[in-house]
Amino acid sequence: MKLKCVSWNVNGLRSAVTKGFLDIFHEQQADFFCLQEIKLQAGQIELDLGDSYEQYWNYAVKKGYSGTAIFTKHKPLSVWYGLEDNSEDEGRIITLEYESYYILTVYTPNAKRDLSRLPYRLEWEQRFKDYVTKLAAHKAVIICGDLNVAHLDHDVKNAKANLGNSGFTFEERACMSSLLRDGFTDTFRHQYPFVEDKFSWWSFMPKVRERNIGWRIDYFLVSSQLKDHIIESTIEDHILGSDHCPVTLTVEVVQNADFDNDDWLP
Repeated sequence: MKLKCVSWNVNGLRSAVTKGFLDIFHEQQADFFCLQEIKLQAGQIELDLGDSYEQYWNYAVKKGYSGTAIFTKHKPLSVWYGLEDNSEDEGRIITLEYESYYILTVYTPNAKRDLSRLPYRLEWEQRFKDYVTKLAAHKAVIICGDLNVAHLDHDVKNAKANLGNSGFTFEERACMSSLLRDGFTDTFRHQYPFVEDKFSWWSFMPKVRERNIGWRIDYFLVSSQLKDHIIESTIEDHILGSDHCPVTLTVEVVQNADFDNDDWLP
């Protein structure tokens, strides 16, 4: 079965709706449309996505902060919010389980400009890696979202000048390297290993996006079961409405594949 997945950090869904979000949503015709930084609480928005889509929301406790959502044409077997012990209160992760795969939307914590939150970020990264590798031992895994790191030098404009800045520290980049070593594939770099100047986030400072001074911090990762089934991975940098642009993945998922299909969620 071929799946089209879209991921977008909308930096406030209510704001994005005023900038054409629903038109973009319907144009994409995605099987999964995953959001980060929805920045709202239950009852603060009502979206008419049509009868085809299920809606799943994970709100942050803090108002106007973080939060994730998934809109999907496929009803899951089960849904999990947060990490393994469900202790995080910032609305950062939703996991949907299907017969032969899991799909997660994730908004990774930012280390902050002064790196004051880097220790928390690194502890969270370890817990996240433990969680997704456990999932991948049972079924294929699709991870999407704002991972708040530019992994390689050509994932950020002016790499030398940004070295050591939040999102481009050695520690954060090493966490991504560790996840990839453990069997996950960066789908965009798998298809386009040497492409430069393709970014998914730009500062709101004047002329920055116009001059394409950006970072690639939004990803689709897949576990080893799906590495050879990637059809296309794109960065939709022509789409406006947020300081991020959507990224997409089209992948072939084999139904009844030879995975450990015993249901497993914490």
